Amino acid sequence: MRDAQASLANKGVAVAGISPDAPATQEKFDEQYQLHFPLLSDGERSVAKAYGAWGEKMMYGKKMEGIIRSSFLIDEQGKIIQSWYKISPKDTGPKALAALTE
Repeated sequence: MRDAQASLANKGVAVAGISPDAPATQEKFDEQYQLHFPLLSDGERSVAKAYGAWGEKMMYGKKMEGIIRSSFLIDEQGKIIQSWYKISPKDTGPKALAALTE
């Protein structure tokens, strides 16, 4: 999303990230990857659960509960226009841009 942020902004789209990580952890992540967009903390995982982005997944051959990497394109009224689950970070920006040109 960092790399697609300018193109998305030109289309009137604001980028934000959300995770169950604490704000201090997110700040370090932002500094490390130079994201420069808001990162929101969902410590209780209520937003992740509401969006279907928290659940059972496989990690290193073991079933566990955790974040299901997801991306959502949401309009001004809060309606989900497009969603992608189990999406790789490199595909997130291009898929959002493609959805905006459909």
